[in-house]
Formats: sequence, C-alpha cells, structure tokens
Amino acid sequence: MDDLLSRRLFLIGSGTTLLLAGCSVTSTLAPIESGTSADMTDAALPMVNSARRKQGKSGLFNDPVAANAAKDQAIRMSRYGKMRHDLGNDRNFLVRMKRLEVPLPAAENIATGQDSTEEAIAAWIHSKKHLENMLGSYTGLGVAVAKNTGTGDRPYWAMVLSNSPSRFSLRS
Repeated sequence: MDDLLSRRLFLIGSGTTLLLAGCSVTSTLAPIESGTSADMTDAALPMVNSARRKQGKSGLFNDPVAANAAKDQAIRMSRYGKMRHDLGNDRNFLVRMKRLEVPLPAAENIATGQDSTEEAIAAWIHSKKHLENMLGSYTGLGVAVAKNTGTGDRPYWAMVLSNSPSRFSLRS
C-alpha cells in the first residue's frame, strides 16, 4: 500500500472517529464488566463500511453467526491472556469456523488493549494485512470484545468476516 493510500485511510479512520464521537451512542468499554464480553458489531459496521466504500467495495451485513464467532474468540483470548488465533483446543482457524457454523470463506482480525470500538477499528485499518481482510470479498461481519480480571481487565477484540447470506440487515 502506498503512502498516499495509507494517509487517506488514516484520515478516513480519524474522521470517522471524530464523527462518531459526536453521536449520542458511545462504544467505550465503561459498561463492560470484567469477566464479560460484548457484541460490538453495530458500532463497528459504519466504520468498516465507510472504509470499504472508499475503496469501491460494498457494505457488510451484521452477521449474528460471525458475531458469535468473534465473541468466542475474544473470550478465549481474555481467558488465556494472549492475543492469538490458535488458543486451546481450537488451534485451526477453519476447524473453529466450521464448529461455530461460520459461512466460509472467512477471515479474522484480533487486537488487544484498545478501549473503544473506534480504536480497535482504527488499529485494523492501519495494519496492511488486517485492512486487506476488511476489504476482502465478504458479506458478513461480527465484532466482539471481552475482558477478564485474571488478565488485568485488558480488552481483547475479535472481528470475523464471513460470507453470510444476505438475510441479515445492512447497517451503515
């Protein structure tokens, strides 16, 4: 990715963050208690779809199956205190996606330490590989965060992109 595109995506992410900061709904983690998780797909969709549309891609749908898989992964990372795709018995991404009934092909982005959905999405936008996943040929999206007192209440984020049927509602 060239520097101009990187700068444009940064500005898109920054502008989206500023735009969302003025909204009455916030996605900060204050209400998320330690040892719990939350589906953050609705908060993430406008930012992800904005980045996709800037690249001529169609918007994604809220996929509850992908959201469940994202929640599963965020919880697993928070329990282990590690940001990794391959934790515990589910060391193979495709096996895990099949177990969770995520329509394939699928992709997963993970992150840790961000205190809001906006920060997590911005981190993924600024990472070439994660951005490639977000701009891929997918239709469904699920995003979740989990915290665990055993891991210092550090937030662990997971995004699952899927080829979900279009029966789910589009949110932009």
